[in-house]
Amino acid sequence: MAALLEAARRRNPLPTGTAAVALGLIVAGVSAYGFLFVADKALSDRAYSPLGVLWSLVFLAGPGLFLPLEQEISRALAARRARREGGLPVVRRAATIGVGLGLAVLVALIATARLTTDHLFHGHYLMVVGLALGLAGALAGHVTRGCLSGTGHFTGYSVYLGADGFIRVLGAVLCLVVGVSTPGPFGIAVGIAGLLAVPVALSVQRPELEEGPEATFAEVSSALGLLLCASICAFAIMNIGPVLVGLLADSSQEDAAGRFVNGVVIARIPLYLFQAVQASLLPKLSALAHAGHLGDFRSGLRRLLLTVAGLAALGTAGGALVGPFVVEIMFPGADLGTRTMGLLAAGAGLYMLALACAQAVIALGGHADQALGWFLGLASLLVTVAVASDDLFLRVEIALLVGSAVAFVAMAGLLLRRLAGAGAGPLHVDEGDLIEAMHEVPLEP
Repeated sequence: MAALLEAARRRNPLPTGTAAVALGLIVAGVSAYGFLFVADKALSDRAYSPLGVLWSLVFLAGPGLFLPLEQEISRALAARRARREGGLPVVRRAATIGVGLGLAVLVALIATARLTTDHLFHGHYLMVVGLALGLAGALAGHVTRGCLSGTGHFTGYSVYLGADGFIRVLGAVLCLVVGVSTPGPFGIAVGIAGLLAVPVALSVQRPELEEGPEATFAEVSSALGLLLCASICAFAIMNIGPVLVGLLADSSQEDAAGRFVNGVVIARIPLYLFQAVQASLLPKLSALAHAGHLGDFRSGLRRLLLTVAGLAALGTAGGALVGPFVVEIMFPGADLGTRTMGLLAAGAGLYMLALACAQAVIALGGHADQALGWFLGLASLLVTVAVASDDLFLRVEIALLVGSAVAFVAMAGLLLRRLAGAGAGPLHVDEGDLIEAMHEVPLEP
């Protein structure tokens, strides 16, 4: 029996240690749909649209800017744990970098507040406040998550993910109960959830950080520039659709961004399933690489990619066939057809494949490679949206599909090049690169 269990464990493409993070992701995913469902019921189509834009911006800019900081904190703390050195100086140094970046973004946000309010938020200035709170919450949240994961406290990590989503939907329910009919308070609820989730997570698990050798900037920013570029591009590909719709819509299409974001979140259901295993995707494969078992590494990665490809294919078919009905049930009046839901689901499927390849690339030390792959995807998306159809939704749908496809093809080619370069010998995987790969994932709605 023991031999059978061991054989099953080895053949399972899903790594151990997934359950804790998966639980938090499930709560976060359900809460994301719950928030949008409640907001859609409470607000008119015109009022709901700027909230959809804010939702996309928070989950583009927040993790796009601060996920790399989480990766570097986790990497540096894990390295110090291995050397039995205190990690508190690392957190102080990383927080200094994060606060500096956050202040720069805040200055830019204040400088463009009038333009943002007029062109994206239909004159609702509280949405800018919600965006600022969302960015502050992302900074605090990603620093906290980096501390928790870098010290092995994944229960606290999971609690943060769940609390972030639960607090957000609780705020939406409160707005509905008191009769809020403008998007501003809902925007505040979107933004403040990340800040409130930090003390909740730390009350469950608080990482023990002790004094140690002074940390240099290099210790927490060894690949920060490349990670930042890759992160912004990756999250932009995933979340920029409703923002583009909001920018391109004319005065008769003021509800378009809200309708589009409803389609996006339904088309992304397979991505939530994928994220349940994504946070710890490569540890098992990395162990094979360290041991020099290149054949097993390749076959394990192949099985995993086939699993993702199957999920992407099912998601695309489901999006086209039943997606419009699901959207209509959850968000009556969204009026999104088979074409829209099929294209959005296909784009999400290709994005999953690109993400899986990106994790493998960065685990093999390819920081520059994965940054290049995501950059090519985003560049293709922006070029496509500029030259595609005159139909508002179709031009954005095609752009999202093209961006994800180019990112996948580029990332797959870069991964194959790295694997081919290894020849028949062992793959040398740096532990820090592996830690960063485990965090190279959009854990946001």
